[in-house]
Amino acid sequence: MRDSEWQKSSFSGASNECVEVRTANGTVELRESDEGHLTIPTTPTNFAAFLQAAKAGEFDHHA
Repeated sequence: MRDSEWQKSSFSGASNECVEVRTANGTVELRESDEGHLTIPTTPTNFAAFLQAAKAGEFDHHA
């Protein structure tokens, strides 16, 4: 896994209030764009499971 630059969803538009993601040192890192100094590291496997759950609607009741 190569390290990458921070990326945000294309749905965010020009907004600076979004979640950004990148790969670094074999992990996936997440951060809120307006709180860039705080990052959440996770494994690629856990991140993939989170994305699958989100796409399946498992977190919709939290909205």
